[in-house]
Amino acid sequence: MLDEPRSGRLTAWGNALLAGLAAPDDVAERITAEDAIHRIAELPGEHTPVGLTLGLGRLRAMGVTGLRLALPVAGHPLGLSGPPEFNALALAAGQAVITVGALSLGLVPEVHEAGPAGDLHVEVEWQCQVVRDAPPADVPSLGEAERELAEALRDATDALARLDVAGAGPSAQAALEAYRARAERGREVLAPGYPPRAVRVLELAQRVAALVDIAADGHGAAISASQIAARAELLRPVERTARRAQVAAYNAYVEEIDRRRP
Repeated sequence: MLDEPRSGRLTAWGNALLAGLAAPDDVAERITAEDAIHRIAELPGEHTPVGLTLGLGRLRAMGVTGLRLALPVAGHPLGLSGPPEFNALALAAGQAVITVGALSLGLVPEVHEAGPAGDLHVEVEWQCQVVRDAPPADVPSLGEAERELAEALRDATDALARLDVAGAGPSAQAALEAYRARAERGREVLAPGYPPRAVRVLELAQRVAALVDIAADGHGAAISASQIAARAELLRPVERTARRAQVAAYNAYVEEIDRRRP
């Protein structure tokens, strides 16, 4: 769960671009990451897909002032506002970006892979649709998310102990060590313009999500179907809290803009 979703990168670095805090080429490089290329399709006024830098420039020219992240799952349309057709597209991808400002658009990544294993060529085409100008579903404030996360971290730690995941063998220990190594690796969280609290909340949310993944997978433990179901039931509210907090952290830039409005 320390891997940043494509929609998260687009939200964070797109906001840095809109705020004038990062150069277009640097933003495109950050968003693309290890992918070969990103394009935006069905952008208003464009008849063919356009490159990422040009597309973000078009959005800014059309009055977009910020970007929000959505991380929906079945039964929980987190960050979405409709219409149903767009929600279904975002749900299938598990993520989306929603524009804020003069234009309400939604962007969903469509990923295309080609090439042999270990040498994949990845292209991403962001499908653009008009969405409702309405409050996003179930997104907490940054303060609410931080408070909820403190409790969720305790719950996740308790779940690991109750499920005896830490004692499940070398596989579980390896997973925990891999998480620690990645958490300690020097990496830039979010993008320029985000408050330190958002960075702190996102790092904690990723930590809780990583613990949930370890507990849910079992990592080598021999467990029955009923035990798998019990684990899923126990960890579901913890995972939900971590996901909500991630969205709150990425959306902190827009939240701050809204707070400053007279």
